[in-house]
Amino acid sequence: MCRHPEPCPSADSPDREAAAVVVAHPEQGWSLLCNAVVVFDDTGDLLPDGRIIAPHRPTEA
Repeated sequence: MCRHPEPCPSADSPDREAAAVVVAHPEQGWSLLCNAVVVFDDTGDLLPDGRIIAPHRPTEA
């Protein structure tokens, strides 16, 4: 799917959110990444196979 010189991490990779943004909708709170992952402003993810990754904001110490 990725056509850049450096391939983006796959949707199953732990660093999936490092993929390039293909479409951004900040007014709606989400972006589509090159690896077909939808990332939300609340830090949750929707994977291409329909799995949901719960928001994972860092917590204060």
